[in-house]
Amino acid sequence: MAVTVPADVLARYYRFSLYNSPFDAHDEGCAIDLYPESERAPSPVAGEVLDTRRVRAPSKPYAAEHDYLILVDTGEHVARMLHVNPSVEAGETVAVGDDIGELVRAGFFAPWVPNHVHLGFRDHDANPYRAAGSLPVAVGVDVEPLPWDGTGTVVETGETWARLDSPTHPAPGERFVGVESAGGVLDGGFPHYEWGGLLGGAETTRATLAGDPVGTVDGRTVAWDSVTVRANGDPVTGLALFCSRDDAGAKLVGEGVDVAVGDAVDVTVDRD
Repeated sequence: MAVTVPADVLARYYRFSLYNSPFDAHDEGCAIDLYPESERAPSPVAGEVLDTRRVRAPSKPYAAEHDYLILVDTGEHVARMLHVNPSVEAGETVAVGDDIGELVRAGFFAPWVPNHVHLGFRDHDANPYRAAGSLPVAVGVDVEPLPWDGTGTVVETGETWARLDSPTHPAPGERFVGVESAGGVLDGGFPHYEWGGLLGGAETTRATLAGDPVGTVDGRTVAWDSVTVRANGDPVTGLALFCSRDDAGAKLVGEGVDVAVGDAVDVTVDRD
């Protein structure tokens, strides 16, 4: 049985993703990444803090040496949270929305990924310190699919990413949206992470992006095809796909993203 993160919890974050991560727990949507508005983390769960633990993170030039694990007994499950330097201790009780610490820029995620809270759930009789075996996560909102033709104008850039103005969010701040496929929303790092997701929509065996077939669907999990994403003909690492309630524009990611604000971009997919 999936553990549902309710709408009132998701509303505290501007973005979420079940699949856009290389963590094993995200392969089948058994964790969710929640993106707060600030560098402080509001708790997505209520319950008693069981433990906090510092863990060594992969060494990256842009990242902290250590990450942290916070365990909370919600009554029904044990919640596992990562990427937060805890301001809470074992034995304390937290409510949804309480400040639980400062976000950590950890070496577990890629340089183009913003700081976020990683949340997963385990049964009480499972080892809470291991990510393997986490329960599937569901979201308590209907995500609106936005058709996209693969084109747009660059409106924002970073060292390893560029965001386009298309597709356009129809009502920023009001509801979660994402890039459309088969009437649902694509989620995940395409194609740089092995797996993605298709949230909602019609039952289908193939995922599409801007009209191109891009992966095989099993339930809600997508196995990406072997493809290369190109921006104006130049290869890039891929696209970051997620559910957002503010900026809906497609996000190009990778060291090879060489575009500037104001550039018109045509994103294409070539089969390898």
